[in-house]
Amino acid sequence: MLNRLRADRRLRLAVVALVLACAGYALYDRWGEARAALAALSPWVVAGSVAAALAGLGAQMLAWRALLADLGAPLPVRVAARVMFVGQLGKYLPGSVWAFLAQVELARDHEVARRRGAAATVLAVGVTLAVNLAVAAATLPFASAGAARSWWWALACAPLLLAALHPRVVNPALRLVLRAARRLPDADGGAPVRLTGRGAAAAAGWSLAAWVPLGAHIGLLVAGVGGDGGARAWAAAAGAYALAWTLGVLVVIAPAGLGVREAVLVAGLAPVLDPGSALVVAALSRLVMTAGDLLWAGAALLATRSPLPPTAS
Repeated sequence: MLNRLRADRRLRLAVVALVLACAGYALYDRWGEARAALAALSPWVVAGSVAAALAGLGAQMLAWRALLADLGAPLPVRVAARVMFVGQLGKYLPGSVWAFLAQVELARDHEVARRRGAAATVLAVGVTLAVNLAVAAATLPFASAGAARSWWWALACAPLLLAALHPRVVNPALRLVLRAARRLPDADGGAPVRLTGRGAAAAAGWSLAAWVPLGAHIGLLVAGVGGDGGARAWAAAAGAYALAWTLGVLVVIAPAGLGVREAVLVAGLAPVLDPGSALVVAALSRLVMTAGDLLWAGAALLATRSPLPPTAS
């Protein structure tokens, strides 16, 4: 048993090292593209954009934590941050499924049954996509009509996805999907996994709140590269990034939506920036968000070095 535990530990350390190497390479790669632009930007703009990105990612973590607690597996904030932000580094590997698997397994280390962790993570993705599209649908038609016309089919899915988050829709689907999970050794006695309206509302609220700072991180970069900084520019920034994030998630073969987000973001920013400046903003945003992922993961690891109880009271 001791040898098995040591082998598991070595395997996990190897996986973490691989993920950190991939994330570090992504940061290095983006640095090469954005170095000149960063040198020309005010340090306050860069610092503000990074701080806004960190705040947005933190709110998204709280959305996932709210879902997990509602499904019957509450975690302390520090532990939830460790599970999510370290697990999310898996998205820098080809195929977004690695982030999903890592998050479920890290939650399992804190006595969260795999089926509950998997349900919370899948629901968090659904909430994020629905809220993202709602933000894009509320802003792009007024700030970037061309982008709204190009991706009207995606924006039209917003009300459908929001309706699908209702517990009357989610819970029957969960019962069907998780029925096979009762055979798992950690299935916590087959206790029901149910989403409540309160849990869905909390997750949607945190996800929506995240778009204040997430939109700000793009808006600051747009203003920094010469955008007018007006209300239309900020609306275009938030809407374009929300749509870019969504389509990047859907293209699972691209690590962290690489390439997809940039293309959508450049198109969405067309009314407020020329293509060259929009490309600079896309590269800077990728750099800022990658730095945010690494900073959050590092902070969460440092915050949980001392033993913590596996669940919150």
